[in-house]
Amino acid sequence: MLCLCGEVTARQWTSRSRITALALLCALAWLLGACAGNPAGAEYPRSPSVALEHPEGTHLGGEFDRAAQAHGGASGFRLITGGVDGFLARAQMIDAAEQTLDLQYYIFRGDETGRLLTDALLRAADRGVRVRVLVDDGDTVAGDEQLFALNGHRAIEIRIFNPFTYRGHSTLRRGIEFLFNASRLNYRMHNKLLVVDNSLALVGGRNVGNQYFQMDPDSQFADDDVVAAGPIVRQLSATFDEYWNSRFAIPVAALQRKAAAHAEMAAHRERARSHPAELVQPSATGGGDYVTRIATGEPYAGLISGRLPLTWADAQVVCDSPDKKRVVEGQAAGELMTHAVLDAASRVQSELLMITPYFVPTAGELQVLTNLRQRGVPVRVLTNSLGSTVDVLAQAGYMHYRKPLVKQGVELHEVRAQLGNAKGSGQTTRLSRYGHYGLHAKVLVFDRNSVFIGSMNFDQRSRRLNTEIGLIIESQQLAIQSATRFDAMTQLANSYLLALRQDSANDTPTIVWRTDEHGAPVEYTREPSPTAWRRVEAHLLSLLPVAREL
Repeated sequence: MLCLCGEVTARQWTSRSRITALALLCALAWLLGACAGNPAGAEYPRSPSVALEHPEGTHLGGEFDRAAQAHGGASGFRLITGGVDGFLARAQMIDAAEQTLDLQYYIFRGDETGRLLTDALLRAADRGVRVRVLVDDGDTVAGDEQLFALNGHRAIEIRIFNPFTYRGHSTLRRGIEFLFNASRLNYRMHNKLLVVDNSLALVGGRNVGNQYFQMDPDSQFADDDVVAAGPIVRQLSATFDEYWNSRFAIPVAALQRKAAAHAEMAAHRERARSHPAELVQPSATGGGDYVTRIATGEPYAGLISGRLPLTWADAQVVCDSPDKKRVVEGQAAGELMTHAVLDAASRVQSELLMITPYFVPTAGELQVLTNLRQRGVPVRVLTNSLGSTVDVLAQAGYMHYRKPLVKQGVELHEVRAQLGNAKGSGQTTRLSRYGHYGLHAKVLVFDRNSVFIGSMNFDQRSRRLNTEIGLIIESQQLAIQSATRFDAMTQLANSYLLALRQDSANDTPTIVWRTDEHGAPVEYTREPSPTAWRRVEAHLLSLLPVAREL
């Protein structure tokens, strides 16, 4: 079983300099029949808790309760496509909390944006807000433990989903632990959710970190969030409670000494006081002072005032059960969100648009796409190229599907790392010029009448090994907004359009990549790649039978 942790940095870790050592370790794990088991700290005593019971008693709860009633019980939504806006909305929503904050993330980095949000959580707790944070442990790196220091505050509790026993950051030691616990540790929580006072939520594909907010010139991940208000928020909170109270959510206190927790809390306060977090390279990002931008209150103030209006519509929460792996294997009852998403896709009549950073479909997903094409329904897909992806291994798995899909008439686009036009990219033209753009959004648009936004990639990990969450929103307005972004990103100035060209030598069609460079059409007969080695690496990795792990 391969050790693949399912998200950008974890995939990057597997597919670069450590790939050989990792493959050997995981091959040994497979040969040894790595055993499952309970998470570290599973026996630690913990008290169940639930979302705020009467959110209508808060300012946000009262406002959105009245607004929902005025819209016939529908819920309100607004898309956030810009990375910086995604960061500002999170910081400002945390600052607005009156009674409760619930956060659930696969990655919560200890970089500048992560520290700013951690400081905001501490301020909220100091004014009496109950804070619950649930984070996954598959991609924890040095520095991320700054978040765990908050567990020393009486109003804050941090839990870790399916943690490693070893709490350090030695790749070798984590690899060895995985070697003997692969069946358990390969199972990860990929959800992304923020809920304020059980009244306002933010759900989508973004993790917490500079890259995900498109502030890092060396790596920018385009993504989408959706703000949600009204009745749907209580349903989202119910999913958080289910994960929070599951056997996989282990209190940080079970993995650290109590005395250490208090010391870390004191150290964190001193750091925040004497060295407040600031975002690096403001001149490069073109963003200026983000601390000052948080203080302006935008975009949150516009959302609350109605200046940035919400779209009111019916919607469905789609979420995997915390024990998804056993549900997939038929050993437990529970929810699998792919059923609802694929059902929506299979009912499409006029057009299916897909945005996914990793495209390694299962047999069932392929059949849905095949059926649509046999009915003559256009299917258009935007995914990463070899140049834009940070996961060469996932790209290698995807390579097997390209030619059959194009043969069926699927319109397949691969985003470029160097954009020709920043429109729809979620970031400034200035930052786009650095040429480190990558796709991280997970969006499906059904007939331009409804839209899925969430954490689920169109790959086999999301189907079997990662838990996921999202929303299917029955809104033509939001669907058209997402489709407009899709159209902007699939311009030939921003992506490669894959096509088949007949090879006269052996009568076998081959893939070509069509794009525009400096206003002129260009066609590549060899896969565009930043280096020759990257192309060779992808080809070699494509020989591995690892699709089920990608």
